[in-house]
Amino acid sequence: QVQLVESGGGLVQAGGSLRLSCAASGSIRSINAMGWYRQAPGKQRELVARIRTGATANYADSVKGRCTISRDNAKNTVILQMNSLKPEDTAVYYCYTNLVSRATLGYGTDYWGKGTLVTVSS
Repeated sequence: QVQLVESGGGLVQAGGSLRLSCAASGSIRSINAMGWYRQAPGKQRELVARIRTGATANYADSVKGRCTISRDNAKNTVILQMNSLKPEDTAVYYCYTNLVSRATLGYGTDYWGKGTLVTVSS
């Protein structure tokens, strides 16, 4: 089994910063991509940032310039550094990965974390 453990969410004032971390564990053969999505009340889940193995990161236009995503491959971890946070960034943030498990053949399978709440106050 594969699981994603998220940390770093919480309450922060507008203009502040948060660092979200997500570690993948379990029967992992290789990781193709890791990233973060978010969902605010009444809205669809949307991409925040994503990075594929051997490629550059991509960001949603709404966070470009304020967020930086990085990976620690040795620890199967993805980190999202968020700066200059705005109230509209308030949402549940979900860790995402596409990976190949040891029990799976093929390109890979999507997995999702349980979500961590980020609240940005005015």
